[in-house]
Amino acid sequence: MGNLFGKSKHASRVMDHDRAVLELKGHRDKLWNLQKRVEKSMERDKNVARRLMQEGKRDKAKLMLRKKRFDEQMLAKYEAQLENLHSVSINLNDVEKILDETREAADFQRQISDLLGGSMTSEDDRAVEEEFAQMFEDEELELPAAPTDEIAFGESGDRIPTEKARKADTGGRRERQPALAS
Repeated sequence: MGNLFGKSKHASRVMDHDRAVLELKGHRDKLWNLQKRVEKSMERDKNVARRLMQEGKRDKAKLMLRKKRFDEQMLAKYEAQLENLHSVSINLNDVEKILDETREAADFQRQISDLLGGSMTSEDDRAVEEEFAQMFEDEELELPAAPTDEIAFGESGDRIPTEKARKADTGGRRERQPALAS
């Protein structure tokens, strides 16, 4: 009959992730089994080499020890692969977390875009305007009073102190002005 509703992209990502995790676990299990098999083979080769030494078959005993040595190297490679597999698994989980965070951020961005794109009703606009006006009514700014004295400047561009400034400098006493010569 077919799929009437189509496939969800999100479900596809989950399936891909699950498939990758399952594949990693399968490889891990195979490596563990190989490790066990190689460890048993190494023990068996060691025992065979001892028996061959007792029988006086030195060349065959050396051959078995060489095979054991080869198995030891393979075992080290398997262990390195297991460690690598473990780090890939951890990285895969980190990637999945990052993808989830990215999806959440994209959803949030889409919601903001919808709000800014005009999907707000006139009632929403009025509520925003009222809240905006209320913010400024609540915060009455107290500014200092501006000075009302005039500032006088001399011919050289220097500021000439006003009467009020001179009183403040002299503690309220008037200074004696030098008499102008005529």
